[in-house]
Amino acid sequence: MDLVTRFLDSFIPLFVTIDPVGLAAVFLVLGRNVPADRRRRIANQATWTGGIVALLFLFLGRVIFNAIGISEGDFQIAGGAVLFVIAVRELTLPASQDKSSFPDDFGVVPLGMPLIAGPATITTLLVISKTVGYGMTLIALAVNLVIVALAFSQSERLERLFGQTGLRAVSKIISLLLAAIAVHIVRLGFGAP
Repeated sequence: MDLVTRFLDSFIPLFVTIDPVGLAAVFLVLGRNVPADRRRRIANQATWTGGIVALLFLFLGRVIFNAIGISEGDFQIAGGAVLFVIAVRELTLPASQDKSSFPDDFGVVPLGMPLIAGPATITTLLVISKTVGYGMTLIALAVNLVIVALAFSQSERLERLFGQTGLRAVSKIISLLLAAIAVHIVRLGFGAP
């Protein structure tokens, strides 16, 4: 039972900070005019990027922060600023603009980093690795990344469910929420040591 408790103690905070369901909605909205095969490549790229960045910071995060003289708060502010720029771009682009012009590395930034492996996820990894250990933290991270991959793969069903008009409406709402999340991350960064 102790093993289950330790797993849940690491899985639940990561699930909340990674938010696979919310990521699927953001992925769907940001990639709504991108062809399905390219969307799958972006989803794979995002999941792998998020996983690799998360692992890097899990094992070397504190060393990296100390070496370059930044704090976790600085990192949160930077990640929040990137998300805010993406949200503003989405809110101000006309609905008719073709999104298939996204760069090929769109899965790296913003999906892989900072949406999957963003400041909140990295901070959560650093905290839970201290309390439950690296092994259980790795297992919880792996399970969450599998859930992210599944959420991305099922996003096309959401597209069929909502239709184009519904997606445009959801797009603006999600972009506004993304801006609010970005502001929240920046505020947390200002409050961090």
